[in-house]
Amino acid sequence: MADLEALLADFTAECDELDRLIADLDPADWKRDTPAAGWTIAHQIAHLNWTDRVAVISATDPDRFQELVQAALPKALTFVDEAAEEGSKTPAPELLASWRHDRAALVEALRTVPAGTKLPWFGPPMSTASMVTARLMETWAHGQDVADALGARREPTARIKNIAHLGVRTRNFAYMTHGKTAPTEEFRIELTAPDGSLWTWGPEDAEQRISGPAVDFCQLVTQRRHLDDLTLDVRGADAAEWLSLAQAFAGPPGTGRTAGQFS
Repeated sequence: MADLEALLADFTAECDELDRLIADLDPADWKRDTPAAGWTIAHQIAHLNWTDRVAVISATDPDRFQELVQAALPKALTFVDEAAEEGSKTPAPELLASWRHDRAALVEALRTVPAGTKLPWFGPPMSTASMVTARLMETWAHGQDVADALGARREPTARIKNIAHLGVRTRNFAYMTHGKTAPTEEFRIELTAPDGSLWTWGPEDAEQRISGPAVDFCQLVTQRRHLDDLTLDVRGADAAEWLSLAQAFAGPPGTGRTAGQFS
């Protein structure tokens, strides 16, 4: 439970940081384009709001959630964009208030889920810890799009360790979404945290290795930056292939960003 509370605190802090970026924006600024093609700032917040809302349903009413899944199946490749488009039409003050309400409701809902419960989702069922980590990751990633649209620079925090860990854990999923078989051997990941300490995953003697700033790795696995624009050291053909496929989020393969887009 302590681990879940720590994750919930990180999620809340990440939401609050993004909230501070947009709280005082003029309504016109919500229509600014972000690096995600066709998505404005309003689309980004509407997407987070919608996903937090359906996560609450997953945690509190699994039967109703399954109805949502069945309704989404015929438009599996478009329902996320459609929800963002519909939500983006909401007046900015109402959309902001709705996001604030639903993200708080999600925190409270996850606290009440019995230990060991797997929550249904659009992909494999998830533990409460995995659910809140996924919501933290998405908030950080879409927050990056908002920051880019506003020309704002965010200071990375220790919260990104959750995102880096999710990025490492979803290695095999990334191969699966591309119809490929993942390597059987583990990779060594060595990332420099914002405070200069080292975060590591995998065996020390692994041949396939990735190292560099943790924030760069997180930007890569959330597909917010192209590998060519990051300072990651990649050793081994398998490691290089993985980073060309990596995505920490559910769904079909993402389109990522083009090299030099933010230079």
